[in-house]
Formats: sequence, structure tokens, C-alpha cells
Amino acid sequence: MAINYWAVLVAALSMFLLGGLWYSPVLFGGVWMRANQLTEKDLEDGNPAKIYGVSFLFSLIMSANLAAFLSGPETDMAWGATAGFLAGFGWVALGIGMVSLFERRPFSYMLVNGAYMTVAFTLMGLILGAWR
Repeated sequence: MAINYWAVLVAALSMFLLGGLWYSPVLFGGVWMRANQLTEKDLEDGNPAKIYGVSFLFSLIMSANLAAFLSGPETDMAWGATAGFLAGFGWVALGIGMVSLFERRPFSYMLVNGAYMTVAFTLMGLILGAWR
């Protein structure tokens, strides 16, 4: 298996940073908060170090997992992005959608979270495929 661990780290960081932007007021934070019936006060609760630390750890594990799938010699930037898209949309976004249906979540919840995962996995795959 040919895995570039620096690429894994950068790809994980890209997912983490994209999430910060995606769920901020600049992009879809307001839609996401309404879909979850959250207030600003709700977001202040909890342990931020734990939330962000575990989130980055999960991003790192997902990046390493995708890198293992992309470890073959035929992987390039195009295949990495394609595989990332297929994983992000075909597995993660649709999985979120399926669970959301049973949880009676609004369509906006499925769309914001599913699109984030699709874009994040596509970006991770692009980085992993390009940085061989």
C-alpha cells in the first residue's frame, strides 16, 4: 500500500477546516441551526476542546481510510476526487439521508450535512490522489 501520511494529515485538515467554514454564518450555519432547532446558546454548551479534538480525530481516521482505498498505483488526482465523491455522496450523504428520514429531520438537514460530506470527501480524495 502506497500511503502518503502527510497527505492523509492535510486531507483531514481540509475536511476539518471546510466544516468550520461550512457550518459558519458565512455559509450554511443558519440553515443548519434552524434544521436542528439550535440557538447560539446551545452552541456554547459542551466542551469545545473535546468536540473539536474528537472531530479532528474522526477526520483523520476518515482520511486514512480513504487513503487506504486509494493506495493503488493507478490513483491520480482525477480518480482520487471521483472516489472521494462516490464515498461522500454514495455512502455518507445517502446514509445521512436515510437516518434523517427515520428521525423525521427536515430536508434542509439532509441537504446541508450530506452536501458537506460530499464536498469534504471529494476534496480529501483530490488531495490524496494528487499528493502521491
